[in-house]
Amino acid sequence: MASLADKAILSGADNRPLMIEKDMYDSWKSRMELYMLNRQHGRMILESVKYGPLLWPTVEEDGVTRLKKYSELSAAEAIQADCDVKATNIILQALPPEIYALERECKLYDEFDKFAYQKGETLRDFYLRFSLLLNDINT
Repeated sequence: MASLADKAILSGADNRPLMIEKDMYDSWKSRMELYMLNRQHGRMILESVKYGPLLWPTVEEDGVTRLKKYSELSAAEAIQADCDVKATNIILQALPPEIYALERECKLYDEFDKFAYQKGETLRDFYLRFSLLLNDINT
C-alpha cells in the first residue's frame, strides 16, 4: 500500500515550493520560476519577485495624502497586492529553517531599533507594546 508521501510524489505535489540548497541555486531558481508560473496569476507573482511589490497608490483627503486601503484598490491592484503576499510566502517557505530564523531575527531587531513612543499612546500601552516585542525577540 502506498504511503501518503508516495501518493504526494506520484500526484506531483505542488502545494509547497522547493527548499533552496546552497550549491544548487541555478537549478533551484529555474524550478522556482516554473513553480510560481504554475500558480494562479503566476506571471504577476513572478514579476513581484523580479521587480518588487506593488507601490501602493495614494489618495488625498482633506489636504492629507495617505496610502489607499486594500478595499479602495482597483481590481488589478488588489490582485497584484495578493500576488505580492503569495510571492513573499513562496520565497519564505523555500528557505531552510536556519535561514528563515535569521530573517525573522533581523526583522525583530530592526523593529527594536525603530521602536519609539507613538503620539497619544499611554505609558501602559507603550510598556505593553515593548514587552510584546521583547517576548518575540526572546522566543
